[in-house]
Amino acid sequence: MSSPAAGAAPGRALRVAVPVAAGVVVVDQLAKHWAVGSLGARPRHVWWTLQWNLSYNRGMAFSTGQNAGVLIGLVALAVVAAVVVALARQRVTPGVVAVAAGLVIGGALGNVADRLFRGRGWLHGSVVDFIDFQWFPIFNLADAAINVGAALYLIWAVVADRRSPARSDAP
Repeated sequence: MSSPAAGAAPGRALRVAVPVAAGVVVVDQLAKHWAVGSLGARPRHVWWTLQWNLSYNRGMAFSTGQNAGVLIGLVALAVVAAVVVALARQRVTPGVVAVAAGLVIGGALGNVADRLFRGRGWLHGSVVDFIDFQWFPIFNLADAAINVGAALYLIWAVVADRRSPARSDAP
């Protein structure tokens, strides 16, 4: 049996990425359901600068591009489709890349679900944000998964590039 850091065949990469993505969506939606049902208008102090602070984001990351729900939803779905196709087409996908892809896919789908089903109707919903450090924009678990997945992929890419033998472009 190979380790997650080793290569995975196309089917294996999707068998890793899909459950990771599903787990992210479930945990994210449960956390958002808790936030909407439990948090009121006043922030709730947790620890140090961390507080739970219910917020509805109708824009893009960090609340930019307000009222761009349809465009954001379509772009997120296109990104998910592109990642799934890329995973399926790879001959060998390192396990860490499959996990990173699952985190990004799950985070994107968690936020798209908010846009689809929360608020004023189809693709006009707002993303529920509630994690507030007070010195950073308010975010949610889906946003965290996207960023952790992207960081994991970038770290893997740098390490993998340094480990690969130097290539010569000479004929």
